[in-house]
Amino acid sequence: MASILVTFLLLFALTTLLISLGLRFMETQKKKKVTQMLVTSDGQAALREAKVLLEPTIPSGVSLYLARFNFAQQAEAQIQQAGLNWTVSGLLAQMLILGVLGALLGLWANILMLPWLSVLAMAGFLGSLPYLYVLRQLHNRLSAFEQQFPEGLDFLARAMRAGHAFAISLEMLADEGPQPLSVEFRKVFNEQNLGLPIETALKNLVTRVPLLDVRFFVSAVLLQRETGGNLSEILTKLAHIIRERFQLRGQVRAASAHGRLTGTILTIMPVVLMLGLMVVAPGYLQSMAADPDGKYIIAGAIVCLLLGHISIRRIIDIKV
Repeated sequence: MASILVTFLLLFALTTLLISLGLRFMETQKKKKVTQMLVTSDGQAALREAKVLLEPTIPSGVSLYLARFNFAQQAEAQIQQAGLNWTVSGLLAQMLILGVLGALLGLWANILMLPWLSVLAMAGFLGSLPYLYVLRQLHNRLSAFEQQFPEGLDFLARAMRAGHAFAISLEMLADEGPQPLSVEFRKVFNEQNLGLPIETALKNLVTRVPLLDVRFFVSAVLLQRETGGNLSEILTKLAHIIRERFQLRGQVRAASAHGRLTGTILTIMPVVLMLGLMVVAPGYLQSMAADPDGKYIIAGAIVCLLLGHISIRRIIDIKV
């Protein structure tokens, strides 16, 4: 009888523990979902109007120090726009670690014949890789959003012609649209659903997605809310204009393809020739690097090569 009672108590305690853990897990998931929704209100305007919705956070010492420089704000905005869950201090730590490794590698390999130049070049190259990755992710995400945006506008226009309100149309686009378009419009819907004015939510969209087409969309919606008009027809025409801009941009890229190829070849050719000379005639460049004037000639050649590459890129970069 005692063994049965002990077994019953153990099973009862285990069942109670499992139920308690299950309820706590469900509560944690709900809090996490709400927190993700509230994080979308992290723009400056949103903080002033809905700061009560956000839990206060204590910044670290590194974040306080980085806040004095514009790089911290710029990097934070770029990380958010790239859709990464990084922090500015974490990004800086990665850049610092890779920069030190690059300096050690440059000192050991001495690939540019000058120790100090090799150290600076390798440290700058490896140290900038995390930031270049953020910029690459940002570019890919904005390009994907820009390609999906006309279809999203057509979706909103069709939903409103079917009789749905603008907020419901945003939710439908967030549920059925592709990423990253659905993610950004989900943030807009969550912000206005949690009490932010739709004007603030749309302005936050412009901050997160700094594209000219998005500015046109937000301006059209805000102007229609003030003056009235057929918003579905406005969005349909805006989608047509964006597609026309894509077509014109493709023609411009085709016309400037020769210039881009020329710039790439002119930039890579000196590097390939230098590596070839190091293999064919190893002592040729070493003797030049050992000469007092040769060091300045090598440094000047590298600077001129970089300036030439930047100049060519700016010439063929035609804004549409």
